Amino acid sequence: MAAGAGRAQPGTSHPGSRPEPKVRMGRTGPAGLVGSAAVEHRYVSTRPSFTIGVEEEYLIVDAVTGELRPRAASVLPVARGALGDQVQPELSTSQIEVETTVCHTLDEVRDELGRLRAEVASAAEQAGSCVAASGSHPFADWREQPITQKDRYLELDRSFRLLAWELLICGCHVHVAVEDPEDAIGVIDRCRPWLPTLLALSANSPFWQGVDSGYCSYRTQVFDRLPVTGAPPILGSRSGYDRLVEELVATGSMADPTRLYWDVRPSARFPTVEFRVCDVALTIDEAVMAAGLIRALVRTCHAHAAAGDPVPPVHPEVLRSARWRASRDGLDGELVDLAAGRARPAAEVVEGLLSFVRPDLEGAGAGEWDEVSALVAQTLGRGNGARRQREVLERTGSLVELVEWIAGETAVAAPPCRGDEASARP
Repeated sequence: MAAGAGRAQPGTSHPGSRPEPKVRMGRTGPAGLVGSAAVEHRYVSTRPSFTIGVEEEYLIVDAVTGELRPRAASVLPVARGALGDQVQPELSTSQIEVETTVCHTLDEVRDELGRLRAEVASAAEQAGSCVAASGSHPFADWREQPITQKDRYLELDRSFRLLAWELLICGCHVHVAVEDPEDAIGVIDRCRPWLPTLLALSANSPFWQGVDSGYCSYRTQVFDRLPVTGAPPILGSRSGYDRLVEELVATGSMADPTRLYWDVRPSARFPTVEFRVCDVALTIDEAVMAAGLIRALVRTCHAHAAAGDPVPPVHPEVLRSARWRASRDGLDGELVDLAAGRARPAAEVVEGLLSFVRPDLEGAGAGEWDEVSALVAQTLGRGNGARRQREVLERTGSLVELVEWIAGETAVAAPPCRGDEASARP
């Protein structure tokens, strides 16, 4: 739920972002720039740097029983000894969050996530625990999980009450640097039709309090009970976005822009477009897939905006329904093809996303098309995290063994997937 990943020395800026913003010093962010809630961005319109920062939230589970355990106070200091501020507490004391440094390539994303997962897993082991990358815990009870005693989280506790207590969910947030605020809105308006497809690919939270929820991403359903969630409206311009934020704050609908819980938003602290639609990825492969698709989508939508192409006219209620279906069915049924205005097999809609971003991925070089298309083929072939969790439970009959399997998948660092699937793609 925190925003931002990536560390830089105060006062430095990422190559490709100019001029520097006028700031009061704060945290550094995925674009390699100093950031805080008080940043006044003064960017000229220029080609974005499109660097990537990824945040992942994990569950802390007992190494023997698989139960969710409030052990962040034991895990966090050890993890920070290796990772510093790249590891942070989360809303619940049974969760922990990691943030990558600024990444220019997908190989850097892979290496960073492998390092972060390994270090956090090692720290958890010393506390008799494991970390589990699942959007929800298969059988945890929220009543046993205290809220982290930090001002921000205590304010969420006071504001959202039972809804906050039940937020035992984990997401993956991908930041892509788009330094010009107006350009960021143009990207957000144009990427909206693809948010359900990203959700279906990443769905990894089928179980809730000991039962199969019937949803592939039940995390989405839990999170959607909060105000200002889901896909954003068409914003039109940065001034349109600013007016909406001002009205939401003025009416007491939210405290500040960090409470915009949209699936994609302009980061309130960093010069990035932040995608929040994905469940946390079960494996590093799936996290790299999400980062690669999202950056390609941002670059493609930026090019369309620069060319003056119109914003796709997707009705909010149709998009809302498409997103709900993606949350329920994942890749195992049909998704809504928002361009065609009809439901189609999920694999066909995913192929449509790949076709949309293929020119960008091929033009980017560094094997991006080969890797991303192969990772998508792998996910379509073996299923997303939700399908694989259900298969493990069907095979073992044990929720405890399921948690053990999730923890094992979380810590495995696989080599890049650039197999023959890529060359076989149309």
